[in-house]
Amino acid sequence: MTTPLQVTARLRDPVTTEDHIRGPADAAVTVVEYGDFQCQFCGAAYPNLHELLRQRADTVRLVYRYFPIANVHPYAERAAETAEAAGVRGRFWEMHDWLYEHQDQLDPVHLSLGVEQVGLPPDELNAEVESRAHADRVRRDFVGGIRSGVNGTPTLFVNGVRHEGGYDLADLLTAVDAAGDA
Repeated sequence: MTTPLQVTARLRDPVTTEDHIRGPADAAVTVVEYGDFQCQFCGAAYPNLHELLRQRADTVRLVYRYFPIANVHPYAERAAETAEAAGVRGRFWEMHDWLYEHQDQLDPVHLSLGVEQVGLPPDELNAEVESRAHADRVRRDFVGGIRSGVNGTPTLFVNGVRHEGGYDLADLLTAVDAAGDA
């Protein structure tokens, strides 16, 4: 009897300064998340990743990459492009957090209110999103995810290796502690 070959997915696109990064640049452990702002599972992972960063503030950094699954989540691409427009203005993480904390309000009207709550000009950002000014960036992350074997969200990579465990806090702490000791 032959055992099936187990292939571990690896991150194909290395982390660069173009990425959205939260945490110390010299962190021993890098967690890359491919996420969709409208995905309920990403929404469930969000507070756990936030707490992971709090508990391992000196050793973990989080990289967020867009992976909007538009055929399932009709507002995901617009949310990603809005986050990128905020990112161009140095407010990515504020918009990221708002989007996950208001997942049921990602339609264009509520999204404009969110942009305003984050302290950005809604008319300006809406114009950029309408013109698809940030679509290439979102697509680049998506294609990089496909190349790395991402087929759903959230997909996490810990130090370049796909995390096959869960995204509850205990699983995440175990994964990053193991990666930090490696």
